[in-house]
Amino acid sequence: MISSNVQTEGGNSLRTQQRLIVLDVLRSTALLGMIVFHFARDLEMFGYVDEGTTMSGGWALFARFIAGSFLLLAGVSLSLAHSSGIRWAAFFRRLVIVSTAALAITLTTYAAVPEQFIYFGVLHVIAVSSLVGLIFLKLPMPTVFFATACAFFLPDVFRTDVLNHPGLTWIGLSTRWRPSLDFLPLLPWVSPFLAGICIARIFVRFGVWHVPKQARQTPGQVVWMLAWSGRHSLAIYLIHQPFLIGLLWLFSNL
Repeated sequence: MISSNVQTEGGNSLRTQQRLIVLDVLRSTALLGMIVFHFARDLEMFGYVDEGTTMSGGWALFARFIAGSFLLLAGVSLSLAHSSGIRWAAFFRRLVIVSTAALAITLTTYAAVPEQFIYFGVLHVIAVSSLVGLIFLKLPMPTVFFATACAFFLPDVFRTDVLNHPGLTWIGLSTRWRPSLDFLPLLPWVSPFLAGICIARIFVRFGVWHVPKQARQTPGQVVWMLAWSGRHSLAIYLIHQPFLIGLLWLFSNL
């Protein structure tokens, strides 16, 4: 859910537009998957689905895949947006927006379900990963690959009680943590973000983003609709749950 604004050499706006459409359509697809999962969670919460259904099996894998997709796309977007140099004003503007949204999620869920409020969810990890990602934008690719692998495997091989303090569990190396409706610690979830940076740098290096002249045509209406929702994914992320819960509440009372 990081902006996909991309600068290209020579200011080719059409190539930039094509890149934006590709990323926004992919983001829309991930957004649709997230809405499906959350609707299933809401059905479970209202008693229409057996308790624990979405926390195990295929549903649990589906949730991890969707979260990983958002983080990977955020990493791709960060790398492409700053491939010609870090645009600090744009970076901090987007960081403030995402961080504010993450704080809003924390405060809202704390007011609604204080025993399971979201203190480090997908928006929180995107915000922190964006800061971490700056370090790897220009480092050698082998270093980025190594860091991606380490971030993914480290929680499986090392944990410590020292990080069990509530203010440190977000790192992901503690042995226990507070229950939460949605907990995605930095480790290992920074891994797909770094993988997105790797993918974007490979694509740029080998010219994968180049759009041949004969392929440059106006996208169809369906593609534009998908791209629109992808560009507004943060707003949709914030409002879809209250909307779905409101619908189910109304249906239950009727």
